[in-house]
Amino acid sequence: MKTKFLAFNAALAIFFAALAIADTGEGALDTAPPKAIAPEQIIQKFAAKEKEFNEARDRYTWRQTVKVQTIDGDTIDGEYQLITDELFDDKGRRIQRVVYAPQSTLQKISISPNDVKDFEKGYPFVLTTDELPLYNITYAGQQRVDELDTYVFDVAPKKIEKDKRYFEGRIWVDNRDLQIVKTKGKNVPDIHGKQEDLSPPFETYREQVDGKYWFPTYTRAEGTLQFKNGDVRVRQIMKYQNYKRYGSDVKITYEGQELPPEKDKPKK
Repeated sequence: MKTKFLAFNAALAIFFAALAIADTGEGALDTAPPKAIAPEQIIQKFAAKEKEFNEARDRYTWRQTVKVQTIDGDTIDGEYQLITDELFDDKGRRIQRVVYAPQSTLQKISISPNDVKDFEKGYPFVLTTDELPLYNITYAGQQRVDELDTYVFDVAPKKIEKDKRYFEGRIWVDNRDLQIVKTKGKNVPDIHGKQEDLSPPFETYREQVDGKYWFPTYTRAEGTLQFKNGDVRVRQIMKYQNYKRYGSDVKITYEGQELPPEKDKPKK
């Protein structure tokens, strides 16, 4: 997020101290190594599943809701909202249809190009086989999250290149499906200088769709962004709803097997 003031001079806070989102639904972390499989094997397996998931999601439609609020005490003093349907045109090309876009009342911040990248790719973070070389991935343990038993890994970019966005934080991998089911962290880098561009820590939950894929369904990002001219508390909520596979003539495979086609096309 860009401030509507000009300069930034505060250092980035210690990362994990900045993750002020409550550990709702998380049990105790068991740091013992897994018994039946090596962490390196888990990483390779879930990254391969992530690649399949990412390709499959590209053939789905869904409704996406973005809400950004600035908060002063208990009062919401500015809001940006956008609801879109992520669809395909009659030639099978991805399109976005705006459903609801009221006038923004944000005054302390503005929506930046990096925010748009985060809405589209950062919050529904995907770590595929192709992205593995970009990150250091460290096994942290095993943990119960709600009704799921998961493997936990810490993820950080090996290096940060100009004009690119990365994820830094923690992921939870279901120990049966070996797919990411929860992500908690931050999109980096924050940009300092005359044009400051900061983002809050976030948490994304996934749910199983069509009995196969764990798709992102809910993101909450909240934190106090420390601008030189004053702190701004920001809350962002993203929802991804009504996933539907596009068309009956599109073949989607999962672990080498074709998924059965749907009878009905999604409503537009």
